[in-house]
Amino acid sequence: GAKAAPGYHYAKAIIKVINEIAVMINEDAVVKDRLKLVFMENYNVSLAEAIIPAADVGEQISLASKEASGTSNMKFMLNGALTMATLDGANIEIKEACGDENIFIFGLTKDEVYEYYKNGNYNARDIYEQNPVVHRILNAFIDGTIPNITNEGPEIFESLTAFNDEYFLLRDFNDYVRAQKDLENLYRDQRAWAQASLMNIATSGIFSSDRTIRQYAKDIWFIEEKSEEV
Repeated sequence: GAKAAPGYHYAKAIIKVINEIAVMINEDAVVKDRLKLVFMENYNVSLAEAIIPAADVGEQISLASKEASGTSNMKFMLNGALTMATLDGANIEIKEACGDENIFIFGLTKDEVYEYYKNGNYNARDIYEQNPVVHRILNAFIDGTIPNITNEGPEIFESLTAFNDEYFLLRDFNDYVRAQKDLENLYRDQRAWAQASLMNIATSGIFSSDRTIRQYAKDIWFIEEKSEEV
């Protein structure tokens, strides 16, 4: 699910493409009984209340260094979903809490991102030209594979090639695929998956509001805890 601000043209282009891909998948004779793509429009708290408790996986895929700290990842964890994530924001704390074996980490680190910024030596076009899988995926935006994206497809294609892929999506792609395969392998072992899910629930207490407020009182507000009732 997602939504875009009225003036956020590029985000609206992405949403348009997602919906066109959904039509392709959901109407494909071979795939439609095995895979569904459903876009929940105008994502909000009410939708989150239905989606998060039902989810098996929460994907937190911001580029390392770009996410201040969301809270949806914590809600997924508390409800037993396994997290697939970059080392960004609260994902780092989730990893520390639940353990490396109960989370799926991929992508550049913050330091690696900053190194690319410093040296200016990232070339998305090279990845497009040298990685046949990436090449085929990006071509789908401009060769008619995805219908009804005459304007949106080229815009996204150009942002990832001519404008050098601002969020290093192509750089992280192979590692994302690797993490996805690791996740799929664990999911096939339902006992191991259930154990990892329970470990996420059991270690999620660090994100409780009680603990957070207690730490704020101690470290930021310098307020002494009072035990007597008010």
